[in-house]
Amino acid sequence: MAENTEPRRELWILGVKPGEGREEILSSYLETGGYVCRLAEYSQLADGRPLGIVLDVSPFSDDGWGVLLKIKSSPVTRNIPVLPVFLSEMGKVGGVFPVAGFFTLPIDEQYLQSRLAVYGLTEEAETWDLQSMVVSRNGEEKLAKAVESLGFEVIKGYTGKEALALASIHPVYMMFCSQMLSDMSAFELQERLRLEPYSSNTPLFALLKETMKDGEKHALSREIAHLIRKKQLTCEEFLGYLRRRE
Repeated sequence: MAENTEPRRELWILGVKPGEGREEILSSYLETGGYVCRLAEYSQLADGRPLGIVLDVSPFSDDGWGVLLKIKSSPVTRNIPVLPVFLSEMGKVGGVFPVAGFFTLPIDEQYLQSRLAVYGLTEEAETWDLQSMVVSRNGEEKLAKAVESLGFEVIKGYTGKEALALASIHPVYMMFCSQMLSDMSAFELQERLRLEPYSSNTPLFALLKETMKDGEKHALSREIAHLIRKKQLTCEEFLGYLRRRE
C-alpha cells in the first residue's frame, strides 16, 4: 500500500554541485534512455527514495566518496542502488564503474547474508561446491567466515595482481574487494577481470572503510582517473550499463 502513495520514482544524480551545470550531459543521456532524473543532494534522501543513484566520484565531484559512504552506512539508504561514474570538469562522462554493490566495514554479517540472498547468489551454494574470493590487505576474517557460513569456499588474495592470478587458475562465483588495494582500486580490478573469459561476469562487491579521510578520498579519485577514456562515452555506450526504458 505504501508504494502506491510514493511520488514518482526517479534516478537521482548526486556528487555534483547545483549551479555548475556538470550534470547536463549525464541528464540528457538518462532522459534519452527513458529515465526521469534530477540533480539532488544527500540530505534529500531523508524525504524521498529514488529508484537509483548515479554518483560522480571524480576529483571534480562534490565529495562523491563521502556521499557514497553515507549512503551505504545508513540502514535507511544502503539498499538504494548506486552507479559510480567519472564526470570531467565540464561534465563529460569519462567512465562508468558498475560493481555489483557495496558493503561497509566492519561487515554486518546479517545484512551481508540477506543482500546476497536478494541478489540470488546463495541458492547455487546449496547444490554446488562454489568458491568466493576476498581481496584485502588483511584478509577480512569476519567477512570470510560470514561467506563460508553460506556454503562457499573462500579464497583470499592480498593484492589486485594476486587476485587476477588466482582468478585465472580458479574461477570464482563472486568476489569481495577492498575499494583500495596496495596496487589498484576495486574498480580497476573489475575492469581487468572483465577482459578475461572466465571472470568477465563475476559479481564484484566493493568494501568501503568505515571512515575516509579527505586524503584517502582524493587518492581514490586520482586512482580511477587513469581508467577513464580520453574521449567521453557516447549516449549509447553509457546506456549499455543501464536497462533502457521506453
